[in-house]
Amino acid sequence: MTSPLRSIRSRLTIGALLIVAIALIAGSFAAVQVLRATLTDSVSAAVQQDVDTISSQLDRGPGRVDAIDDDVLVRLQGAGDDSDDDHDDDDDRPAPAPAPDQTNDEDARALPALDDGGVQRIEVDGEPYLAASEHTDRGTLTVARPLAGVDEAVSASAALLAVAVPLVLGLVGLVMWVVATRALAPVERLRRQVDAIDAAGLDRRVDAARDDELGALAHTMNRMLDRLEQSQTTQRRFVSDASHELRSPLATIRQHAELAAAHPEASSLPVLSRVVLDEGERMQELVEGLLLLARLDEGRGAAMAPTDVDDIALAEVHRLRGMGIAVDARGVGPGRVTGSASLLARAVRNLADNAARHARQHVTIRVFERDDRVVVQVEDDGSGIPAEQREHIFDRFVRLDEARARDAGGSGLGLAIVREIALAHGGTVTASDGASGGALMTLSLPRATEV
Repeated sequence: MTSPLRSIRSRLTIGALLIVAIALIAGSFAAVQVLRATLTDSVSAAVQQDVDTISSQLDRGPGRVDAIDDDVLVRLQGAGDDSDDDHDDDDDRPAPAPAPDQTNDEDARALPALDDGGVQRIEVDGEPYLAASEHTDRGTLTVARPLAGVDEAVSASAALLAVAVPLVLGLVGLVMWVVATRALAPVERLRRQVDAIDAAGLDRRVDAARDDELGALAHTMNRMLDRLEQSQTTQRRFVSDASHELRSPLATIRQHAELAAAHPEASSLPVLSRVVLDEGERMQELVEGLLLLARLDEGRGAAMAPTDVDDIALAEVHRLRGMGIAVDARGVGPGRVTGSASLLARAVRNLADNAARHARQHVTIRVFERDDRVVVQVEDDGSGIPAEQREHIFDRFVRLDEARARDAGGSGLGLAIVREIALAHGGTVTASDGASGGALMTLSLPRATEV
């Protein structure tokens, strides 16, 4: 059972929460900084505007400064300011100042004189201000506005975000959990359907009605089940045919042995020996063929090495001629492939034996190179193969003329072995009509790459 924290649903939810959390925290921090900078710039612009306005009023002549915001501090030093008088004692010019109800005198006197270097941040009685100074004909004018409102706005925004971000994360997590649950529900149904299919129910299929990725997965699983069902059917038929083929020689041996035991006069030791030897050889050939097919089905072939196919073909030519069969080997030319010499020899021998069983007078063997392939052709002058049967003959335990094949010692596995060997070497084998009207078997293999 999968751990809840290791499930896809949990990982999707946690991953989405992490990404959204990083984005929200970074965005909130940036928003607070932008808000602080925007409000501070606004106060700075207001301070600079206040300095320009009051300076213009002072330039128009002595008098009182027009009303400005209640929280603005204004100080004019060097013109009637006892603590910071920059003028001579006999200077009796009046010092304009803000009206008493427009500022706090003590706070205003606490304002320091600043250089004409723009707006600067200062503290007055522990409170932050933005201040700016300007030299006028009547002294140094200093104006300051508090930053308490900016700090309060920033603090309120930060507190709001501190509450909103967890709420948003919780909502995102809930939505992701629900969405992931609904999205993975078809996967769970698909898993249950597949889990319910066993070896006895390979004819069952999963629901593939969806037109999305899960539908494509369901179609893929159904195709896999088709292959498994076909493989199981083929295996059962193969086992049934193999058991029948193995029973046949055993039954023949037993019948002759029982006949010799019950009626000694009806048989003889040489006849019984010949029957046992023939049927034993046939059964041995059948078992060896089955074992070879089993190894090829499992992909366990012999070691691959450069192999001269023409040498293998010439060896078969000499063997057939030794059996009294006329063989035309004029078309045997050089051809080298990378493969198993023993398996390739078995494939060529099976083709040669098949041609010898069906030939009337002679067999033709050719080896030649065509493009990047080495082609082996074995032709007989027999009755040929019907077009509709040319692919079917490479199936296992298939005989077109079963009675004649049994008499000739065929097991129905020879051409099936040839096809499996060809596939194991990346090649093909096909059947067609020969020039003399018989069957033409063509084995095509990849040519060896020169090093």
